[in-house]
Amino acid sequence: MSHQAETAIDFAELAGGFIHEIKNHVGTLNLNLQILAETFANPTTPQERRAKNRIDRLREECQKIVDISNDFLRFTRAQELRKVLVHIEDIVEEIIAFFEPTVRQANINLVWHPAPGVPRVFVDPDLIKQSLLNLMINAEQAMPNGGNLTLVTRQEQGAVVIEMIDTGCGMEPEVLKNLFSPFFTTKPGGTGLGLPTVKRIIQAHGGTIDVESVVGLGTKFTLRIPITALAELPNKGDPPTQATKEDK
Repeated sequence: MSHQAETAIDFAELAGGFIHEIKNHVGTLNLNLQILAETFANPTTPQERRAKNRIDRLREECQKIVDISNDFLRFTRAQELRKVLVHIEDIVEEIIAFFEPTVRQANINLVWHPAPGVPRVFVDPDLIKQSLLNLMINAEQAMPNGGNLTLVTRQEQGAVVIEMIDTGCGMEPEVLKNLFSPFFTTKPGGTGLGLPTVKRIIQAHGGTIDVESVVGLGTKFTLRIPITALAELPNKGDPPTQATKEDK
């Protein structure tokens, strides 16, 4: 294992321990606030109503700390891969089945165009699913009045390509410039770690992520994951590499 890989693992372990401690203390704080909230559950005076409102705001802030902590933990662990050899179509099909009821309620038409003969890739399926789900949630939020969300999977120059195209509000150039910067967000209550985590996951697979966007027309994300040569796959003594399905 390289020194860089060891450093990344050490940092992830340190961050995990740190976040765990924070969440423990926040959990204790939130528990005490919950007890206080029960005391002021039925306020009868202006003073009690003010106290209840302050307690409610503090509990909301505690939840934000937990959300940020969880997102930061996912960000730091985005390079801890558990790879298997899979058809990318299986991953896309599963995430579409999971997310389709959500987009249907949002009046979004979801279409997938898989290309035939796309080879398998050596990836961490859970992390790829996390990346696609994050992008689909962003697309849904960009289309509050409904629209179209199109996914394309194909092979291109030694890589499997996943394109996600929405007909949403699009993004200004300044937003595009900072899109993958940790903690940058334009969403109220957002942590700004979703897209940076997606980028770290794709880069950890040796791939790339690109984005094009036009205000008022929509956004396209393009993920490229390299196709690993069979000679580079782990030996039998290494972690499992079987596909989720037999070769098509």
